[in-house]
Amino acid sequence: MTYCLGIKTRDGLIGLSDGRITSGSQLSSARKVTMVGSGGDRFFILNSGLRSVRDKTLAYLRRDMSRRRGETYPTMLDALSAFTACLRQVAAEDKEALEASKLAFNLHAIIGGQLAEDREPYMFLVYPEGNWIEVDERTPYLSIGATAYGKPILDRALSYNTDMRTALKIAYLSFDSTRFSSNDVGFPIDMVTFNAQERLWRQSNFDYDDLVEQRLWWNRNITELARRMPDGPWVETLLSADARAAAKVEEEMV
Repeated sequence: MTYCLGIKTRDGLIGLSDGRITSGSQLSSARKVTMVGSGGDRFFILNSGLRSVRDKTLAYLRRDMSRRRGETYPTMLDALSAFTACLRQVAAEDKEALEASKLAFNLHAIIGGQLAEDREPYMFLVYPEGNWIEVDERTPYLSIGATAYGKPILDRALSYNTDMRTALKIAYLSFDSTRFSSNDVGFPIDMVTFNAQERLWRQSNFDYDDLVEQRLWWNRNITELARRMPDGPWVETLLSADARAAAKVEEEMV
């Protein structure tokens, strides 16, 4: 399992992927984000699913790009079409054999960037069959892998108008919620950003010890927020008189 997240806001794009690889009882780490292209004409690909399918699809994509004699794709739609063509070729070659071995052809990908002829950044979610959907302003994120645990904070806190600085924090908290509840997701994490105004990519990698302050702050404050939440109608019927009195005293002291 894995956790990959792509975000599109007014400021640009964010990509996040965890680095944990599980195989039976074995744990290892590997990069799940790939930057394709050169200079400003680049885009990221985040993947979940069988690593062999991922590696072969990316190898075919690189071969397609090399045949273009150094020219990149003019638009993200062209890049997307090339990737899905490579994915379908791998499916035609390997899907039957994989399924005969009881392995699912389950590659999902998030692809995002802005190329020379694009008027703005674009981001897409590609399914194993090669079909895809595009992120929109109403739901400005796409996630793949173990998506259930990190979704609530994204739905509650993230919007298209969220600034990049805040969106990066929400992206991390989405990963941290997933890591906390899923043994198959963990550090290190890779994060990339694309600033739409500058048309500039930035990329970094973080391990467990790099984010101790943020992790402890969130654990402490989420507990404090729950304590400070206004009492619900359950207080009168589900708490003893002593508990209600103690809570009232504590509330007056705050």
